[in-house]
Amino acid sequence: MLRLATILVALLPVWASAANTLKISTLYPDGTTIVTGLKEAGKEIAEKTEGRVKLKVYPGGVMGDDRAVQRKIRIGQLHGQVAQGGAFASAYKDSQILNVPLAFNNYDEVDAVRAELDPVIQQGLEEGGWVSFGLIDGGFAYVMSENPVKSITDLRNQKLWLPANDEGSAKAAKAFELSPILLNIGSVLTSLQTGAVNAFAAPPVAALTLQWYSRVNYLTDMPLLYTFGTLGIHEKFFKRLSAEDQQVVRQVLESTFAKLDTESRQENLSAFQAVKQQGLEVVGPSPEQLAEWRDYAKRATAELVEEGEISQEMLDRLNAILAQQREGQ
Repeated sequence: MLRLATILVALLPVWASAANTLKISTLYPDGTTIVTGLKEAGKEIAEKTEGRVKLKVYPGGVMGDDRAVQRKIRIGQLHGQVAQGGAFASAYKDSQILNVPLAFNNYDEVDAVRAELDPVIQQGLEEGGWVSFGLIDGGFAYVMSENPVKSITDLRNQKLWLPANDEGSAKAAKAFELSPILLNIGSVLTSLQTGAVNAFAAPPVAALTLQWYSRVNYLTDMPLLYTFGTLGIHEKFFKRLSAEDQQVVRQVLESTFAKLDTESRQENLSAFQAVKQQGLEVVGPSPEQLAEWRDYAKRATAELVEEGEISQEMLDRLNAILAQQREGQ
């Protein structure tokens, strides 16, 4: 028994060190602004806590897709992830409210909504067990395709990729009467190269970073939906830190995410122009086609509410902010 006690005492520093290394997974590739920013934040946190807290970032999806990562978080192999809001929907459904299809016409509308709803989303995530530090602009997702897509019928005729294990996207696709091909993000480029997929909806910055743009010819100039990312650290791991260290981590990461949000917005605006310069032809729906898109978007949103993916209360709040913003324009 004495020998066992000696071994346990010897191991205590190792356990303490491991508990204070917050292991974060993300699909964002190494070298991107977000991963670089996280690593810099980790250095600052380590310095300000005198090494008591460190961040270890696993970029590029090496830990698997969102579902695999959350399994690893449940067993303690990881402690958090940077992901799209939908990845946290099981803890807080309305984390997806900013992803409602065709909700926004421009970034001014996004900014008006986010000014009011960002704190609500963060509070909802925390109440659901995820400590969050702010949202990062992901840009508007646009349809990019081998063949021109102007109408919903055009899109139905494409081999459209959607991410696997994303229930919100799958239900929206069903409402649009689409038959998408569901794949993990790491399989998309190969599928585009082989022709298994010939269309996708993504922000231009993602299309550039992941080289998807090189396999398509057209971009549909219609902001299909707004995207954002956030870091969630599960509360059971965050609460292992001392109150003092928790405060340091919050201060550093909140400051980092505010900076990344601004930088990512600029990157997304630049990426739209860069994609066009790479030779993609920009096409757009006619007024009649756009009306049809919006009709299907309303139908998809109604089904998301009916099936519990988002709440009617939060949707009403979103629409009220948009109505006020549009009246003032």
